[in-house]
This record gives sequence, C-alpha cells and structure tokens, in this order.
Amino acid sequence: MSARPHAADLLLVAAGGACGALLRHGIDVAAPDTLLPWPTLAINVVGAFVLGVLPAFAVLGRSHRLALVLGPGLLGGFTTVSAWSGQVRELAANGHAATAGLYLALTLGAGLSAAALGHRVAHPGREAVR
Repeated sequence: MSARPHAADLLLVAAGGACGALLRHGIDVAAPDTLLPWPTLAINVVGAFVLGVLPAFAVLGRSHRLALVLGPGLLGGFTTVSAWSGQVRELAANGHAATAGLYLALTLGAGLSAAALGHRVAHPGREAVR
C-alpha cells in the first residue's frame, strides 16, 4: 500500500496531464483527416516509448515530483486508451471492420513494442522480461 499523495503532488500530476491533453489535442487538430486515425496511433506509440525510457533519466530518480509531472501527468494526459478504443469502435460501426482490425493490431503491437524498446534503452544491460 502506498502513502497518501500530498495535495502538491496531485496538482503537479493535474498540471502535467492538462499540458499532455492540450498537446494531444493540438496534434489531432493539426493532422489531416484520414480514415486511419494515425495521429492517435503515433501519439500512443511515442508516449509508450517515452514512458519506457523515462527511468533512464537520473534526474527523475532524484525528483519524485518531476517524475509525477512527466509520467502520470504529461504522458498520462498525452496518451489515451479511450480515444483509440472509441476510434476502433467507430470504424467498425461505420463498415470499416478491416481498417478497425488493422488499427487495433497496429496500436497494440506498436505500443507494446515501443514500450519494450524504451525499457531496453533505459536498461541496456538487462535481460528482457519474459
């Protein structure tokens, strides 16, 4: 069981989350509209990689609050399961089942691969978890 978070920690996560959500929204708005929701896919793959690599930064080990801002805050607000799951459902409901399946497979495969690669970069001498 973990200790109760301090109010300042919660505010840091909230501020980071707001920045991440605004960044994600900005990318979505700037990206051209296509059938495959590639901006959300790219956002989640990049976010998964960065979350995997974050432990490599020594400053995060020394600053619990910076780790909160960047991890569950910024990257938690930047990446989103709800967006891609809704996009998969919408594609399938609109008669694009093959695209929905492809998008689902790409999201899961690329996201997990990016997280594993990030972890490998963060811990270069360690054996992969099996």
